[in-house]
Amino acid sequence: MTSLGGIIGSGWLYGSWKGAFMAGPAADLSWLIGGIAVLLIGLVYAELGGALPEAGAIVRYPQFSHGTFVSYIMGWGALIAYASVPPIEAEAAVQFMGYYWPAVYSTHTASLTTVGLLMSVVFMLLFFFINYFGIRFLGQFNQWITVWKFVIPTLTFLLIFVFASHGSNFGGLPGGVAPMGIAPMFGAISTTGIIFSYLGFRQALDYGGEAAHPQRDIPRATIYSVVTGIVLYTLLQVAFTLGLNWHALGLAPGAWAKLSTTGAITDAPFYLVLKSAGVGLLGAFGTVLLIDAFVSPTGTGYIYLGTSARTVYGLSSVGYLPKWFQSISERYRIPWIALLASLVVGCLFFAPLPSWYTLVGLITGATALTYIMGGVGLQVLRKTAGGMHRPYRLGSAQILSPLGFLAAVLIVYWSGFAPLVTIFAAVFVALPVFAWYYAPRRGWLQPTQGYVLGAVFLVVWVITQRWGLYVLTAPGTITPAQHPAFALFFIVQLAEVAGFTAVLAALCNEQGRKAVHSTWWFIFLIFGTMLIAYLGPFGPQTTPTLVFPLDVVVEVIIGLVAFYWAVGSGYSTEEIQDIVSANRGVVPEESEGSAPSAPTDHPAPGLV
Repeated sequence: MTSLGGIIGSGWLYGSWKGAFMAGPAADLSWLIGGIAVLLIGLVYAELGGALPEAGAIVRYPQFSHGTFVSYIMGWGALIAYASVPPIEAEAAVQFMGYYWPAVYSTHTASLTTVGLLMSVVFMLLFFFINYFGIRFLGQFNQWITVWKFVIPTLTFLLIFVFASHGSNFGGLPGGVAPMGIAPMFGAISTTGIIFSYLGFRQALDYGGEAAHPQRDIPRATIYSVVTGIVLYTLLQVAFTLGLNWHALGLAPGAWAKLSTTGAITDAPFYLVLKSAGVGLLGAFGTVLLIDAFVSPTGTGYIYLGTSARTVYGLSSVGYLPKWFQSISERYRIPWIALLASLVVGCLFFAPLPSWYTLVGLITGATALTYIMGGVGLQVLRKTAGGMHRPYRLGSAQILSPLGFLAAVLIVYWSGFAPLVTIFAAVFVALPVFAWYYAPRRGWLQPTQGYVLGAVFLVVWVITQRWGLYVLTAPGTITPAQHPAFALFFIVQLAEVAGFTAVLAALCNEQGRKAVHSTWWFIFLIFGTMLIAYLGPFGPQTTPTLVFPLDVVVEVIIGLVAFYWAVGSGYSTEEIQDIVSANRGVVPEESEGSAPSAPTDHPAPGLV
């Protein structure tokens, strides 16, 4: 229920509309392809989650397979991705309010007003208190909310199918099934909220440390939630396409692109489709959708705020953040300081990204970037911890692991050049903290060396990003001509990151050097993807150098090279050796009908 509750949020309220104006009827295939891609990723994590139930699991698995440097980078990326989801859900709820309360949302700027931002903060506080009262309260509360969140979209597509279908919307209008072409169908997967809508499957992984039967239930929850989401969301997109009444919307039949600017439909897409049908029952049900516009985003927002808190807890538990982030509330048994930090960081996203649409591509790319470790980690841990008990063992893993990896890589690529530049800049800006804090604490290098290396990199990295004008600038204020030559910008960034990594490896002792050297494949993948994103159809060039499908072929080649390089770079880390030797972190399954070995509320996340 937690994974399904994470999946069903604001995505269905806005994603179907965005998919329709970007890809036309082909958006139905976008949802299906995107769901299959996430399922491939989920299958890989089902084995890892069953074998190693951990709080903040996405942060921990890279540490087990590649050591702390890769884990640190992935953990920082996960924190960016997780912490930004609660604010996007709060924005979704408030943006929906703009349909009948214009004071909260400006259609002119396509962003929340000051009043809207204040209302979003109120939603964030609500998410905080739902989490604060503990995992038992959260679980019981979430069950009822998730039932509602499943029933309402199900009734929505059923009512449209029965009472408001326009069959000609599929293939019978100008342009046919794919009026915008094939490339936008794939671009819609990452940029319209499609992948964003599926990403909640990971909740079972990140809450796994607090499950009563994690080895049994984590794989089931991971797979069942994604399959359910694929069916539900694909049917909703079909229903939205069928339900479009072009005359009532004041548009010519087949004017898909104009859906992006058609008045109130940008605020409440499904509500307008139901209302424009002219059927009394559908109009009445539209009122229920206005209620659901609060329930669905709220249900996903509080789940993700809890996930963000457990990610902070996980980063602290492995030494990347101070230990006081592991402080547990004595009464409610939750990491309350980590939860409070997640609330504060989440609210900071309102300032530069004050709308649902500006956040969704960024979140999708950042989250998918952390998922690349699933297929790699599975293959490495089968070599380094082959004897570890695996309640769920993925069949045909030699094929499915690289497929899951490539699925995550393509999702990152399809996010588009602009979000990727921001994501990569945000991920690598955290490198100095590793040199300042973690590496000296582990005794890998002298503190003075770490301070100097981190400070030099931070200064040149910030200067480079400011010079590139892709980040640290107000949206819409820079023209393409103002950017420096991309080739030079690309080479400078690559030199800075590669230089930092090489110097860090040279300064570290043997243990640290091994962890740092296991990261080179990731740097290759990041910069290879950035280059293809610039040259391909999702980049800023008016005429792409790499046209579809050549761009996808090249990206797949880069991904395969990175995958097998990453598998070869993995090693038997100290952390996985400790787990295997002490059987720590593995919860034995109980016999059928026996009493649970621990109460529902465990002493602390991850301590099982």
